Parts: sequence; structure tokens; C-alpha cells
Amino acid sequence: MGGSGPGTLLTEQSDDDDELHRDEIFDLISNRRRRYAIRYCKEATGPVSLSDLAEHVAAWEHEKTVEEITSRERKSVYTSLQQTHLPRLDRAGIIEFEDGEVELTDRIQSLDIYLDIVPENSVSWGVYYLGLSVLSCVIIAALWLEILPTDSIPMLVYPTLIVVLFTVSAVYHTVDNYRYRFDEIEQE
Repeated sequence: MGGSGPGTLLTEQSDDDDELHRDEIFDLISNRRRRYAIRYCKEATGPVSLSDLAEHVAAWEHEKTVEEITSRERKSVYTSLQQTHLPRLDRAGIIEFEDGEVELTDRIQSLDIYLDIVPENSVSWGVYYLGLSVLSCVIIAALWLEILPTDSIPMLVYPTLIVVLFTVSAVYHTVDNYRYRFDEIEQE
């Protein structure tokens, strides 16, 4: 395995030690048509034909069903995928593109961390968990200093509340990450 600097992806290409750098990853996913192609391939259970891929990408781009897209829309996407986008993803080792068929490689899993989206006007999860941890420390300190009532409220209610807050937060965080994952984001 190659270096582990902050700008590298810690996976190897199958035949050599080339690494995808962060800038290259962002360049790969900066194009909506490539993101749509990756998304369709992720939804498939195996290799997909270029014609099926082009139909679905065209439909998503034009916010239509596959049946509603025109021959011109389909051909435009087909040509663009065949000549530009799929060869680019193939050279990066994200897909295998051969004989009109496209299949994701295992390397796609390494991109997931770059494909998470933090919605606008949202607090990052790191900051949220830090705040929850500070609140938990304040509650525990208040219990140690006997500031919180323990006569009318059983003492175990406080730690139980902390565990419930972290559990609910973790469940919500997991669902939220899934909802904003790369393969779901373009549906909105």
C-alpha cells in the first residue's frame, strides 16, 4: 500500500501502486453525468450495458422516465459517456468499461467517504457529538457535586438519559447519512 498522506486514497489500483489523490477524486465526481453513471451502476447487480446506462442517465438528467426520453437525448448521453466519462472512470480504476459493458470495481467503496453530503445550514456531526459529550459531562459533574436531585428522581435516570440521547443521535445520524449518500442525493 502506498503513502497515507491527507491527500491520498488508501487503496491500490489492481496492477500498480498508483493512488487516487483527493483532487482527482473530486474531479471525478464533479461531473453530474459521471455521478449518475456511478449511481446507476451501484444500483445494478452486475455489469450494465452502455445503452441501458445512457437511457437511465438521460432520464435522470431530463427528469423524465426512460420511456419519455427522446432519441436525441439518449444519443447525446450515450456519446458523451462512451467518449469521455466512462473512459475517464475506467482510467481511474473506478469502473471496468469494455465491449459496451460497464461494471464497478471494488475501488468504488473507497469513494463513499467523499460522497457524503452535509446539508446547507446544518451542524456537522462532529460538532453535534462534541456538544452532546459536553452536556453529558455537565450532567455527570452535577451528579458528583450533588447538584441534581436524586431524591425524587432515581440516580440511574441521568445516565440512562445520556445513553438514550447518544443512541437516538447515532440512529438518526446513520439514517441521515444514508439519505444524503451520493447514490441518493441526485433524486432530490
